[in-house]
Amino acid sequence: MKQIPKIGLRIIKSAVAVFLCYLFNYFRGENGIVFYSQLSVLWCIQSYISTTKQNANQRIAGTFIGAGFGLVVLLFFLLIRNAELQVGDFSMYLIKGLITSVVIIFVLYATVILNKKNASYFSCVVFLSIVVIHGGDNNPFIFTLNRVIDTMVGILIGVAVNLFHLPRKQHKEILFISGLDDTLLDSDYHLNDYCKVELNRMIEEGLNFTLSTMRPPASIIEPMADIKLKLPVIAMNGGVLYDTQSKRYLEKIEIEKKEAIEIAKFLDENNILYFANVVVDDTLLIYYNRRIGLDFDKVQTGLVNTLRKSPYRNYINRSLPSDENVVYFMLFYPTDSIEKIYSILKKEQINKFFKVLNYPSKDFPGYSYIKIFNEYASKENMIELLKRRIKPEKVITFGTIPGKYDYVVKEGDTNEVVHKMKKLFENMH
Repeated sequence: MKQIPKIGLRIIKSAVAVFLCYLFNYFRGENGIVFYSQLSVLWCIQSYISTTKQNANQRIAGTFIGAGFGLVVLLFFLLIRNAELQVGDFSMYLIKGLITSVVIIFVLYATVILNKKNASYFSCVVFLSIVVIHGGDNNPFIFTLNRVIDTMVGILIGVAVNLFHLPRKQHKEILFISGLDDTLLDSDYHLNDYCKVELNRMIEEGLNFTLSTMRPPASIIEPMADIKLKLPVIAMNGGVLYDTQSKRYLEKIEIEKKEAIEIAKFLDENNILYFANVVVDDTLLIYYNRRIGLDFDKVQTGLVNTLRKSPYRNYINRSLPSDENVVYFMLFYPTDSIEKIYSILKKEQINKFFKVLNYPSKDFPGYSYIKIFNEYASKENMIELLKRRIKPEKVITFGTIPGKYDYVVKEGDTNEVVHKMKKLFENMH
């Protein structure tokens, strides 16, 4: 059964802010219309402080633009009433409707001229609420002023409530590093909404957070697209340090050209298809020679056809050039074939001079991978390179393998990392 989500802090804050609007309106002598304050409050209560400020600015701009045009139209309607024109009710209704509709053009155009296009909707809402609901008022100035006050009260309450938090020390000196699969991502490789909101909020407030994963950068960018990562990520099992913002490979621990060619030659001689992952000028090139792998089956074909759609991967059907370093070689075969290949590699003692990983595929049952790295390519070594860049006082890691991480996370509990990180970062007990 699908788990029912908990009531979040944003919902609680919204309810508190709505109630405060009632209180403020009472102490104003109930001269305002609390509904307008509450609309502004709900618009300003957002998950992120930056969004709250942005929405507040939009609402303020929209209020003044709409109120200005609304006041002009109310004064014009008052002039018409005072003129006591001899027209029928229906004709007067149409005249007001036509004037209102024409002025909407000027309201929208004003937001363009003033470079406040994001406030166009709110300008129209304020304008119509003044003109349509209060077109018959005898004192347009008082109502328009109250309408502006109502909105500004709501904005101030909304921003104040959203910014409020109990005093707490945030540990910006700690570097937090989390795994990805079975740690932050669920079985469908998705990051849930709670994790997105809390991670972005903490990063915005100064959390030093990054990822460490076997995935290449292309496989990180998609599931983490909504996370505003500021630090580079450790990818390819510690083979690279990648900046997701600038799309640059900042550090690489590669297999040198001479050794890479020897490995490629050995695999070719044994008729083993490989994918050589090479970084050239911050571009990932993946060389593979389909003619070598005579048993290149539909699953292998499907893997290539699926992955090559990414703009961050570039597949090239040719042998590895002799002048390229290699981040890692990847072999992808049915599991029984992989076991035989792994035995061949061990016999040739390749695993003594290089880091060789052998593990089953989650996406393709019955198939497995072998990946060959530089012997020094590791999460631990890349963390040291990252520490030289940002100089944290302490590093805390999260993962699913006991003994390899500071905090071991139960597979499938995708909220656990964020829960624990939140307590450590905000010094909560």
